[in-house]
Amino acid sequence: MLDVALLGCGGSMPVPDRYLTSLLMSYNGRMILIDCGEGTQVSLKLLKWGFKYIETICFTHYHADHVVGFPGLLLTIANSGRTEPLTIIGPIGLKAVVEGLTVIAPNLPYELRLIELASEEENCIKLDNMIINSLPVEHTISCLAYSVTIERMRKFDRIKAEKEKVPIEFWNRLRKGEEISYKGELLTSDLVMGEQRKGIKVSYCTDTRPIEGLTEFIKHSDLFICEGMYGEDEFLPKAMDNKHMLFSEAAALAYRGEVKELWLTHYSPSLIDPSQYVDTTRKIFKNTLLGEDRMTKTLNFSE
Repeated sequence: MLDVALLGCGGSMPVPDRYLTSLLMSYNGRMILIDCGEGTQVSLKLLKWGFKYIETICFTHYHADHVVGFPGLLLTIANSGRTEPLTIIGPIGLKAVVEGLTVIAPNLPYELRLIELASEEENCIKLDNMIINSLPVEHTISCLAYSVTIERMRKFDRIKAEKEKVPIEFWNRLRKGEEISYKGELLTSDLVMGEQRKGIKVSYCTDTRPIEGLTEFIKHSDLFICEGMYGEDEFLPKAMDNKHMLFSEAAALAYRGEVKELWLTHYSPSLIDPSQYVDTTRKIFKNTLLGEDRMTKTLNFSE
């Protein structure tokens, strides 16, 4: 199962009861953080998921409301006792941003491993059975949308193994993905495993216009977390100028992408009461929820 927590749902600047944007995912004790706005540490502390096992931090882009919480978080992770390397992923410019922000967080007890992703093409990074995909989107600076997919292990197929005459002493090793040379042949896991099963997919998109490629990128997500900077359609000219999205545009993406559930996030500071617009949004995509700080959900593999 995959645990998801929206740590902050604000955009531009924090307001009471709304920290800046950040998303945390936890799978088998390993955690991925996307963005690290102001207030991320406070939400993490209140959530009580810990700091030490954050292994990867992904940045959508380098506007202040998405990165200001980063140096303080690095120090807190250091104080948690982490010594293993921490992977930092982001669009081009990552090295300069990290060097600047870590001036106030020097001498960390762990290595920062930086992965800069091309801002003109889709990228895919595999971390064991977690796959991180990114897509360039349309903002005022280089910006990426992310999807995280948890692969599901295929079931062992005893009938198939027996049909392929695989010696029983090799079954367990092949189940684990090992390749074995036996009597001049190479035995692989395909000889004993069944069909690929559906995993879990979470997509995260903020600070962009609803570009065409997003529909396919988020396709069939179990959870789609998308910015809703403005609740009213009359703000469309402003959204177009600033490269943001309306509630209705996020809902339309969710509908076209055939996702299971939409969480709106990254609200404008001027959007005091998002609930005023959710009923209209649900007419476009029924399963729309308003994001709140420390909103959580556990996603399980389907049978």
